[in-house]
Amino acid sequence: MSNTDPFEIFLATVPGLEDMLCAEALERGFDTAVAVPGGVTLQGGWPDVWRANLEVRGATRVLARIGGFMAFHLAQLDKRCRKFPFGTLLRQDVPLRVQVTTKASKIYHAGAATQRVETALKDTHGLTLDPEATLVLKVRIDDNKVLFSLDTSGESLHKRGHKEAVGKAPMRETLAALMLRQAGYTGTEPVVDPMCGSGTFVIEAAEIAAGLHAGRSRDFAFQQLANYDAAAFMKMKQRTARADPPAQFYGSDRDAGAIRMATANALRADVAPLTHFANHAAGELTPPAGPPGLVIVNPPYGARIGNKNLLYPLYGTLGQTLLTRFKGWRVALVTSEPALAKATGLPWKPQGPAIAHGGIKVWLWQTPPLR
Repeated sequence: MSNTDPFEIFLATVPGLEDMLCAEALERGFDTAVAVPGGVTLQGGWPDVWRANLEVRGATRVLARIGGFMAFHLAQLDKRCRKFPFGTLLRQDVPLRVQVTTKASKIYHAGAATQRVETALKDTHGLTLDPEATLVLKVRIDDNKVLFSLDTSGESLHKRGHKEAVGKAPMRETLAALMLRQAGYTGTEPVVDPMCGSGTFVIEAAEIAAGLHAGRSRDFAFQQLANYDAAAFMKMKQRTARADPPAQFYGSDRDAGAIRMATANALRADVAPLTHFANHAAGELTPPAGPPGLVIVNPPYGARIGNKNLLYPLYGTLGQTLLTRFKGWRVALVTSEPALAKATGLPWKPQGPAIAHGGIKVWLWQTPPLR
């Protein structure tokens, strides 16, 4: 497999936001992107894999589907694994981990299949196996068809590489990016988060406005593959950010420690000049000077914090503050509890699709511009 031969690439995301991820992929020039359950598929070569890891803000990881074959029993799996050209991609000096899943196949025992694949990789291809390795070969056996995929990301892509401090119940950067997109944010309007925690929404919005690559500060698993071209990837990373983004970004929180974390995270992400953080309660929120934009907030909700009955006054105060002071602004609010969203008194649009977040279902509630 050469660096330019096309193959299937899978961009994984949380269920419920596949269409948002597809829209982002298309916007970034991946013209064959199609939304499927759990993510987006597209056709491309290895430079597209590198660029997807570097640029696509909403993907949690990027899988390269490198090929496969039919296998109806373990001996056949072993024999065909030994003939598969793993050496064109995998280096003998880089540890590898194997993950096998089986479904509706004559090979039904994932443990036995894993053993056969690992033995073939060691004996025939001379590869090093390690259960703690960051480079993962995923083997899916579905209806007797074996498909090999390489996890080219390594650590989840929400780990941008410049955020050290997180608060309680943090919002992942990948999820924040897709929710900003779902709320209609394009990088040209101000964003306010009145319960900003460690600053994820604010920093993500500022990075989008500044045109910064999502993965600019981190390493990826594909850098350990035999076909990795360090010079080509370095050139890919050198896109110039926008010199003068058109908006500013504001976060506040009643927790002084959260504000210290958010300020430090913005500094590490190189967006400190675009971001402003203040320590006060949501009821003290006032709009920044200038045109209206987007208020986006991930407040506490019962499923992740505690007794939801104690939260109704908080939501009511937030809603009244926004209705009174934020005329012309749109509001987007994340919660697992529709009743809490309705307690704000805000004029919500019809409830959108459920989104998987931390093992629970949440919704992004949205308003039109407030009147």
